[in-house]
Formats: sequence, C-alpha cells, structure tokens
Amino acid sequence: MIAAPELQTEFHYPQDTDTRFSSDTDFDDPDGRIATQGKGKAKKGKKGPGEKGKGLGVGGNGAPGRINGHHQENGMEQMMLFEVVKLGKSAMQSVVDDWIESYKHDRDIALLDLINFFIQCSGCKGVVSSDMFRHMQNSEIIRKMTEEFDEDSGDYPLTMTGPQWKKFKASFCEFIGVLVRQCQYSIIYDEYMMDTVISLLTGLSDSQVRAFRHTSTLAAMKLMTALVNVALNLSINMDNTQRQYEAERNKMIGKRANERLEMLLQKRKELQENQDEIENMMNAIFKGVFVHRYRDAIAEIRAICIEEIGVWMKMYSDAFLNDSYLKYVGWTLHDKQGEVRLKCLTALQGLYYNRELNSKLELFTSRFKDRIVSMTLDKEYDVAVQAIKLLTLVLHSSDEVLTPEDCESVYHLVYSAHRPVAVAAGEFLYKKLFSHRDAEEDSMPKRRGRQSLNATLLKTTVFFFLESELHEHAAYLVDSMWECAADLLKDWECMISLLLDETLPGEEALTDRQETALIEIMLCTIRQAAECHPPVGRGTGKRVLTAKEKKTQLDDRTRMTELFAVALPPLLAKYSVDAEKVTNLLQLPQFFDLEIYTTGRLEKHLEALLRQIREIVEKHTDTDVLEACSKTYHSLCNEEYTIFNRVDIARSQLLDEQVDKFARLLEDFLQEGEDLDEDDAYQVLSTLKRITAFHNAHDLSKWDLFTSNYKLLKSGIENGDMPEQIVIHALQCTHYVILWHLAKVSDGTSKKEDMVTLRKQMRAFSLMCQRYLTNVNTAVKEQAFTILCDMLMIFSHQIISGGREALEPLIYSPDSSLQSELLSFILDHVFIDQDDDGSTDGQQDDEAGKIEALHKRRNLLAAYCKLIIYNVVEMNTGADIFKQYMRYYNDYGDIIKETMSKTRQIDKIQCAKTLILSLQQLFNEMVSELGHNFDRSSSAFCGIKELARRFSLTFGLDQLKTREAIAMLHKDGIEFAFKEPSPQGEGNPPAHLAFLDILSEFSSKLMRQDKRTVHMYLERFMTFQMTLQREDCWLPLISYRNSLQAGGDDDTMSVVSGISSRGSSVRSKKAKPAPGKRKLAEAEESSSSSSDMWLNREQSLQTPVMMPSPHLTSTAIRDPKRMRPEDSYMGVYGMAPDQSQQPPTPQPQPPPQQPPTPQPQPHPHPQTPQPQHHHQPPMDYNTQVSWMLAQRQQEEVRQQQERAMNYAKLRSNLQHAIRRNTGLMEDDEEPIVEDVMMSSEGRIEDLNEGMDFDTMDIDLPPSKNRRERSELKPDFYDPASIMDESVRSTHFLGYDAFQR
Repeated sequence: MIAAPELQTEFHYPQDTDTRFSSDTDFDDPDGRIATQGKGKAKKGKKGPGEKGKGLGVGGNGAPGRINGHHQENGMEQMMLFEVVKLGKSAMQSVVDDWIESYKHDRDIALLDLINFFIQCSGCKGVVSSDMFRHMQNSEIIRKMTEEFDEDSGDYPLTMTGPQWKKFKASFCEFIGVLVRQCQYSIIYDEYMMDTVISLLTGLSDSQVRAFRHTSTLAAMKLMTALVNVALNLSINMDNTQRQYEAERNKMIGKRANERLEMLLQKRKELQENQDEIENMMNAIFKGVFVHRYRDAIAEIRAICIEEIGVWMKMYSDAFLNDSYLKYVGWTLHDKQGEVRLKCLTALQGLYYNRELNSKLELFTSRFKDRIVSMTLDKEYDVAVQAIKLLTLVLHSSDEVLTPEDCESVYHLVYSAHRPVAVAAGEFLYKKLFSHRDAEEDSMPKRRGRQSLNATLLKTTVFFFLESELHEHAAYLVDSMWECAADLLKDWECMISLLLDETLPGEEALTDRQETALIEIMLCTIRQAAECHPPVGRGTGKRVLTAKEKKTQLDDRTRMTELFAVALPPLLAKYSVDAEKVTNLLQLPQFFDLEIYTTGRLEKHLEALLRQIREIVEKHTDTDVLEACSKTYHSLCNEEYTIFNRVDIARSQLLDEQVDKFARLLEDFLQEGEDLDEDDAYQVLSTLKRITAFHNAHDLSKWDLFTSNYKLLKSGIENGDMPEQIVIHALQCTHYVILWHLAKVSDGTSKKEDMVTLRKQMRAFSLMCQRYLTNVNTAVKEQAFTILCDMLMIFSHQIISGGREALEPLIYSPDSSLQSELLSFILDHVFIDQDDDGSTDGQQDDEAGKIEALHKRRNLLAAYCKLIIYNVVEMNTGADIFKQYMRYYNDYGDIIKETMSKTRQIDKIQCAKTLILSLQQLFNEMVSELGHNFDRSSSAFCGIKELARRFSLTFGLDQLKTREAIAMLHKDGIEFAFKEPSPQGEGNPPAHLAFLDILSEFSSKLMRQDKRTVHMYLERFMTFQMTLQREDCWLPLISYRNSLQAGGDDDTMSVVSGISSRGSSVRSKKAKPAPGKRKLAEAEESSSSSSDMWLNREQSLQTPVMMPSPHLTSTAIRDPKRMRPEDSYMGVYGMAPDQSQQPPTPQPQPPPQQPPTPQPQPHPHPQTPQPQHHHQPPMDYNTQVSWMLAQRQQEEVRQQQERAMNYAKLRSNLQHAIRRNTGLMEDDEEPIVEDVMMSSEGRIEDLNEGMDFDTMDIDLPPSKNRRERSELKPDFYDPASIMDESVRSTHFLGYDAFQR
C-alpha cells in the first residue's frame, strides 16, 4: 500500500507538498531525481516495489502451457499483451482475466509482462528482462530503455497512423480500465501490483523521452480514472453500510442482532481501510504525474490531464468538484495551444450541464467568467464554439451570472462568417431572448396570426436585427438561428398577419422601418427553407441532402407557396410605392412550387400577381425594382409548367408597350436636337431603363433594339450634350443585344447572314465604346470601358475553344491604339488618390461613398487585368500596372499580385521581362525628376529597390522553375544599365549604372552556375578601368558584382542588404531547433574559391549567421567528433546577451600601401546614406590575388582554432544544454528527446505569484458520521496565472462583405 506523505521509493514528487511552479527545480535534473529513489521507507515496513521478489525465480515462462500469461492453444504460441491490445480483436475482459490468472500463479512474471506492455506501448524496442526487474531500480530500467529506443523515427503507437494503429489508443485505455475493474476487490490492495505499476508510470512520466512521457501519462490518467470509479463505489458501499448499521442499532434491545452489528462494523472498517488505500494511490498519481504533466511542453499531454480531471470532477463530484481541482482547469484556460483550451471547455461543459453542481462552481465562475467570455473570440474556431456553448449552459443555470455586456459580446457573433460560431451564438441568443415564457402563456390555448405567441418573438427578432447597426445581413441572422428556432422562423402565417392585419386594441403597430426589416427576414427564411444551404460566404458549398431533409424541403416549399400565392398580391398592393419592400417581396416567387398554382386552383391569384407586377413596372424606375420584376417574370415563364402560356402573354404585352413607347419617344427626342426637353429626356430614360432591365433576363431579339440604341449613341457623340444616364443605359442595352445575338449564333441554328450581321454590329459597337472613352463624363467613360473590356474578352481568340471553330470570323483583337487608350484610362482613373476622385460628386466625405468609389475602381482594374491574363492585350502593357504595386498596395495589391502570378504561369520569361520593364520605367521617371546625380539614399530610389525586393519574393523558392526567367531578367537589367553613356563624358559611370543596385535584389534567385554566367555577361560590358574604380559612384557595380560572386553557401539572402537584417538577424533571435530526427552530418570539405571565401568572411564579420540546429534523438550522448564545428551546440541553445553580442574577431588588415579590396555595401535601412570611400590608387592584379590568398590562410587558422574550442566545450556542455534548453521543439515532426517543461518565456515563475497554498491531499468525502470539509480560502485563485491569451478578431461581414 502506498502512503502519500512518506512515499519516496520509486515515486517522483517532492516531500514538501508545495506545488508552486517556481520551486520546480527538480525538473531541471530528472536523472538526479531518479538516482535518489529507493532510499525512503515504505509504508508498514513493506519492501519497496523494486525490492519485492528479489529471491523469486522470474526467469521462466510462468505456469506450464502459458507464455507471457497467456494460454497456448492448438500448439500456437499466444501473443504478448501489447500485440493483443494492438490488434484489438480479443475481448478485453478475457485478456485481463488471463493476466489475473497468471498473476495469481506467479505475480513477478505477470508484472514483468505488464511492465514490458507499457514499455512496448511507448514504441521502445527494448525488453525488461527478469534480471533487470530483480536487480535494477525503476530509474535504471528507464535509462536502459531510453538507450534501446528507436533512433530512426520519432513515431510511437499513440502517434502512428494507419489502420492497425487507428484503434490502439482506445484499446490501450480500455485495457487499463478493465484491469482495475477486475482487480478492484482484492489485487489492487495487495500492496504490490499497484505499487509497482504506479511507480513505473510515475518514473516514465518524468522521462525526457516524449514517447515514454506521453504514453505513461495517458496510462496514469486512465488508471486514476478507474481508481476514482472504485473510490466512488466504496463511498456508496460505506454509506449503505452506515445506514444498515444505524437502522440495526436503533432497534429495540430485544430485537437488535449484535452479531450483525459487529459484522457491519467490521465491514465498515474494511471499507474505510480500502478507501484510505485508494486515497493513497490517487495521491501518488495526482502528485507524481498530474501536478507536473498538466503543464508539460507537449500539448497532447496537457490535454490528456485536463480531460481526465474533468472526468473525475463529473464522476465523483463530492471528492473532486472543489476549487482545489478546478484551479487547474481555470489556469489552463490560458494555455497557448487551442487543443488544450478546448479540453478545458469541454470538461467544464460536463459540469455546468448538471444544475445540481452549480453551487460548487460559484467561486470558479466569478473568477474565470471573463476569461470564458473572451474565449468566444478565440483564434481557434473550435475553441470559440465550445466557449459559446459553455456560456449557454451558464446562462441556462442562472440568468444573473452573465452581465448585459457579456451577453452583447456573444450576440454579435451571430453575424460571424464562420458558421459553427454563428450557430452557437444563435442558440445563445435564442436561450437569452426567446426561451423565457410565463407559465400562463404556456397554458393559454394556441392562437394563430398576430395573436400567437410567436408574434411577440418575431417582433423581438426584428428589434434585435435593427439594433445590430454594425451588421445588416438578415440572411446571416436567420442562418444562425435556423437550427434552434426553425419553428419560429417558419411561422410565415404570423409574419403575413403582422404585415397585413390591423393592430389589436392596445397593441403597438410596427413602424415603417420595422416592417422593412420583417419583410427582409421573411425573405431570408423562405430562401433558407427552399435552398437548404447557408448563405454565400458562410459554408463550403451545397451538400447532399438526406431523405428527411429533402422531405422537409418539399413540405416547406408547398406550404410557403400556398400561403404566399394568396398573400403576395395584397402585400405588393399595400407596399407598391416602397421600392425596398417591393424589391424583397418580388423575389418570393423564385422559391415557389409553381405547379401548385394549377393543382391548388390558384389561377386567380396568379392573375392578381401579374397585374401587380405590371403596375409596379409602370410605376417605378429604380433599377433594383425593375430587375426584380424581370427575374420574377423569368421564374414564372417556365415551359415545364402549365402557367407558362398565361405568363408569357402578359410578359409580351408589357414588352410590346414599352418598346413601342421607346421608339416613339426616341424619334421625337432625336428630332429636338440641341433643344432637349427635360420631360422628354425623363420619359426616354425611364422607358430605356425598363427595357434594359428586362433585356438582361429575356431575349428581346424580335424587336430591333440595336438600331434605335445605336442612333441614340451616335447622336450623343455628335451633339455631346446627351444626358449621361441615357448614354449609360443605351450602352448597356446595346451590349445585351450583342450578347443575345451571340447566344443565338452559338447554337448553330442561325444562318450565315446572322453571323455577318453580328460581326458588323459588334465592331461598330466596339468603335462606339472606344469613342466614348474620351467623353467628358466620368460615369459614361467607366461604363464604356467596362463594356469594351467585356467585349474584348468575349470575342477574343478563346471564343473558338471547345469545338466552336465556326465562330472564328467573330474574333476581334484590339489594335495598338485601342490598347493604348485602355491603358491610359486605367492610369488616369484607377491609380489616383482618394481625394482626387470626383466620381461621387462631392460625397467623398461620406465613408460609404469612399468604399463604393474604391470598389468601382477595383472592378475597373480587374477588368483590364483579365485582358492581360488571357493574352488579349500585350503582356508588356502590364508593366505600367506592376510598377504601382507598392504605392497602391492597400487598395489593389491583391489584384496586381494575382495578375503577376497568372502571367508567370502563362509565360515565365515574358513575365520577367515585364517586371524588369516596370522597374526601368520607374527608374527613368526618377532620373527625369531628380537628374542623373540623384542620391541613392533618397526615398524614390529606395522605393524602387523595395519594389524589386517584393518582385523577387514572388518568384518563390524553386530556383529551377524560374531559372530561365531570372537569367533573362538579369540580362535585360544589365543591358539597360550600360545602355546610356555617361553625360559627363568618358571615364565616368554610365547614366543608368545605379540600376544595378536595384537589379542585385534578384541575385539571390540565381542558381550558382547561373551567377557565374551572368557575371561573365556583365564583364562583356565592363572595361578594365571599371574593375579598378572605387569611387562612390561605382558602388552599384561593385555591389552587383559581389552579389554574383557571393552567396555560394546561401542563395536566399538579399545581397544588396548584406546579410539582411530583415532575415538573418531576426531569424537568429526567434529560430527554434529544427524538428525531426536525423543523423548529424559528416564534416564538409571546404572547397570554395578564394574570392568566395574572402567575401563570405567579410559578410560574417558584418552580421552573425544563425547556425543550424542539431536534432536531438535520445538521452545517449553522440560522439562529438562527427559534428561539424558550425553545428556545435553552443550555437543552438540561447547564450547570455553579453556572450551573444561579443564583437567578432578583428579582421587582418592589408599592408598600408595597398588599398582595401571593395566589398558589398550593406543597406540596413533605405534611408541610411552610403559610406563615403576615399579614392586610393589602383592596386595591380597580382598584388590583389596575393593579399587575398593571405587572407584565406589566416581564415583557415582561425577556423581550426574555433573547431578546437567548440570540440573541447561540446562534451561538457551538451548534457547541460539538453536539460536547460529553453526552446520548445513542437513544430512539425517532433523529436523524441526534448525539454519537458512547457514555458520558454519565464511564465512558470509568474504563474503562481503570490499563491500561499499547498498541494492538497486527495481527501475523499466522509460518510455522514465523519468530519466536514474545510472552507475554501478567499484568495485561492491567482489572478496572475496567465500563460498565453490567444484572442482573434472574428471575421464579420462588415467592410469586407460590402467590398465583395
């Protein structure tokens, strides 16, 4: 039996019960702790687990006919426990029963099987032999098993993938639970089996080998859970025994059975002893494993601990549901890994779900409520969802816990773009606002319409929607509440009654704004019921509906059609003058089951609907209303239904009237000439709007609209005073005419004359649009530009793809003048400052106006970029677009970047030439503005360099794919730099030599062999005198040459920036040890050229480079002789600042009479001026080479000295570095050996700052005749216990949705 206060033999927790994290010094030396085990006294004078059975023979195979505790059947040897559990095919109870039989025959052999079972479940290939079990302590066994661990892979059973490992974890946990359950009446109290198992698991859980730590922690936590269940059963038995004893004792003396009283007293004593032993076992596991591992470096281990403590508190709330244990869950709510935070929330949900436990959670709720509320905005969506569900349970338990501010922070999440978060918030909203009904209301007879209970709830929904001023997306609100409030949202009869029926006496009528909101919500509910999928932007697409969902969908469509077929005409009549309400109401027929008009004999209501639509068309000129009418006619004009003829006749009559009216008005309007009447212009515009809106969805080819619209547009060009709206709608209507004509020709049923006519009309209309590009009105020019881009895309060379070669005569390619005009339009109307845009006529002060103007400009740019991507215009025209990338990055950066990506996919070389052309254009513009003697530290030049760096990043990391493109880019850049001679005459640098400074930003993308090729090409333009120049004006050439000669060891650096502070210095501070396990590389042979070595040395003196991190694979120390000196561990583990900032070794200086060889000039910041170099007489070539060779020899001597120092320090520092490493190797594939502590930022010391309590002993609750529990300290929770709060900004549909 294990006594927690005295337990030291084989258990790894300190004697003092202080669990403050700041005193966890024993974690720094786990091996030292293991070495001190076995020195304490065991309880009751018993031998420690490592000493038991020393004289027993455990070398055999146990009972005859058994191997590893399993019977032999049919002459076949049974598998080991690990193999049986891994397969998961055998009944776990029979497996455990076999082991128990083996244990009863020879417990040492059975325990050896169980020990090897845990070792093998950890993925270790080693086996604990009988001699090891007999003569070695657990710490020595674990160290031996560590040496036996697989060095080639970091995987172990709990992390392996594949069908055979899929159910391993479940089988493993089941085995432990069944083992304790089957042993709970005798074996677990024998002071041997449980002592040995707990001691082993405690030691393994403290190992630096992740597989041991993970597997043993899971086993220990599941063992604890099984023991909690045993303790619960004991508690129940004790209470029952106590009641029986009290009942027997209260009997009269003559009827009292003394023998029964003695038996009950003895039974109660035995149960009490068993309970005390279970307490000791649980104390051992809790203090030896949980208290340390709930803050392990590995998130999976922390999650296991938190998940299981939640099970304990829920299973045995009398013992574990107190603030002594809740504090661990509260602290871990701040864990930096979402997986652990998620386990905290799910554990708490199981507690808050039971209302009987609420009284025990009051203090916890008051201290951690704010954290839970903040977690609704967690960056991990799964965590946010569970946080909202937990708050819903808190709300369900008590309305007073959450403040109005807390509730409001959850309310707005119903508009989240992430559907699970929104649905959870919708359920919270429904519970808070709609689920509170009085008992009197529930007892009242159900009413319908506006007198029903849902009428009040619908009004509440409308009020909430209107109060959400930041979000005006009713579709998202409906979708959020659809799962929890579908009956309310589908009460269309009540909605119709609220809109049409008169108000009751004393009832407050809906305002106009509220009626508009109710109609919008009603439309969204109908769409949701008919389509059965979330709105756009919330969902991955349409999913396959189940049979039940399909039936519900059909039933809903039938019911909505029956209701609104009757109610829609009166609604349109009532709100016919309100454009917003009518627009929403007219969308309802799109979701009808139109067959019901016939089967339900609702033809008269159809006639009423057609009349109302006709009146609305004649009454309104708003584009949205007219388009809604057009779509409604399109939905009703379905040839599959019998109502088609009736609707088609009504549509034809309406269009005949409108076209005739337009022809008549247009003739009079054109005859007026310059004396245009405003009333006539309004009539022409109104009729043209109606025709354009219907032409979008209906084929009006039988009316010759092209001729009339072309006359109107031609008159506008000639006279120049045509109202802009008339021109805009005429352009749009003519565009529709062309598209409908093309659709007819594409069917293949048209005549040859139709194609000829279409070709003439298309070219004539394109020329007309080109002429309107020079119009004085911005809106007209934008419309002409958009239509022209669409026409060029539609009638490009791609029109013949897909087997449509017959359409080849229709191909229309823009000439150079048209391309130039389109580009000029983009530069003049898109790349402008916000204040310069006058398209909104003075409304720029309005934020909505600015957003709308930006949205319009983005559409214009996207239309032109499509022409570049699809090769409609020349790719080099994109240079004028690409050069704006940095200046307008916030407005158009995504569009320009995507255009570059697409053009690179089409033609890598041409794309590279376009990029370098854009840089050349910017360089020429800068020279024309600043002159040839500009300062290379100026903002203009630095801006071009930064743009070149951005361009370089777009080429990616695969140098092989972009090899030719990068080489061509350098070729064009070199030619440009030497193209223009110096304006000062011979002997001075070329006029564009500074462009090489920009070009060097692309040197890192060159492959090594290509660098030499480009360098040779550069030398073709250089003279011998240029190689000797050292003045400041020649620095771009020097820098570019060095960038081509350097970089042999690192092809990813930005050479112009030296060893860039943007890259290496930052990475050296934040880099973690690289993940994975691999053998340390052999020493490399230095084979670099003398010039490369000299350059590398110069660079290393400027900025220290982060040395590659070694990969630790086990606690066994590797032979340091195989390590490269640059891979020494001294560069891996963090050093003190005074050590890491030591100055580099002084550079040997050349002889005084010789000038220093030039080196690349770093540019740490764009604004840093270039250092001035004094002019020195040139040094001859032989002297220069001799000096460089001397530098190489000195460098080799220095490196040899560093190797010797590193080798000497390696063996003494390696083990200490492993244990004291502050880096967490948790990314990607994780190594086996790692630091077991979680915090790398000193948070452990801060975690329990100011805490003055000790770790509790597990004290099972007394039976009714025992002591009461002590009260909680008022300052029990520590407000400083925060690890890392990860709060995200939830994506909502505000500005982003408006842009979309």
